[in-house]
Amino acid sequence: MLAMPGVQMLDVCGPLDVFAQANVEAGRIEYELKIVGTRAGQLRSSSGARLLPDEIAGDAFVSAHTLLVAGAPNASTMTLPSSLRTWLKTMSKRCRRFGSVCTGAFILAEAGLLEGRRITTHWSCVEELSSRYPGISVEPDALYVRDGKVRTAAGVTAGLDLALALVEEDLGREVAMRVASQLVMFFKRPGGQMQFSRQGHAQPAGRSVLQDVQRLVAARPDLDHSVASLAARAHLSPRHFARLFQAEVGVTPAAWVESARVAAARGLIETSGDTPKQVAAKCGFANADVLRRSFVKHVGVTPSEYRKRFATRV
Repeated sequence: MLAMPGVQMLDVCGPLDVFAQANVEAGRIEYELKIVGTRAGQLRSSSGARLLPDEIAGDAFVSAHTLLVAGAPNASTMTLPSSLRTWLKTMSKRCRRFGSVCTGAFILAEAGLLEGRRITTHWSCVEELSSRYPGISVEPDALYVRDGKVRTAAGVTAGLDLALALVEEDLGREVAMRVASQLVMFFKRPGGQMQFSRQGHAQPAGRSVLQDVQRLVAARPDLDHSVASLAARAHLSPRHFARLFQAEVGVTPAAWVESARVAAARGLIETSGDTPKQVAAKCGFANADVLRRSFVKHVGVTPSEYRKRFATRV
């Protein structure tokens, strides 16, 4: 596990504990675990807790079965020394598999190791990673992704999901299930990471007249928000309004309205005891079935599943 300065502790310790438990469940040492740092001495994590790496990149072993790069809050702004780039490239060729946890994907991307790959990272970083490295296909909802010899996990605790998947890959389903049982974690976690995203709320964008329309949609998602009605509020023709909206906001009016309605539905599901039918009516969906389809599309789980996990009202 490569840990950079400011690393997020759980990105390191979570997966390592999964592998350590796999050794226990297998009854033998299947994984020899090592933390690799970038310089000698203690490594301060983002929480202030310190790690003492077993090896230093560049001086470390010349090959490994698996290399994972842990994430850090500042990973997207890190400048990689040429020596670390060389070490990562060399190790990626010699490893059976390599990958990242959370924002560790930025480090692999900066080293040029993810070009042409399908990967995932923390939901809040998907847009930045995609724009900076257009040759990488980033899956925004996946908890973890396997592409060839590359394995990547989404934010923080998804590193445990990835590690468990690697244990299943190496040692079989039965051992992996026993590990999940001992660590009190899902063997296969339901849904993807978008259910945890707080970016589900559509934000106004574009010129002021378009933002005014978007604010109205967000405030009253139950009203008629067809292109014709929105265009009338903006005092534009439907065709001109649709083109202008697409150009300045980046999505069609219908897509933005659906996103705003799903955001409103999430809020009601989290805080109210409304039935699906009531939520649908208050948020502008034709019925509970339409709400369900849109909710699954944007959030990755059904409204009822979402309520079980995130409702603040019983």
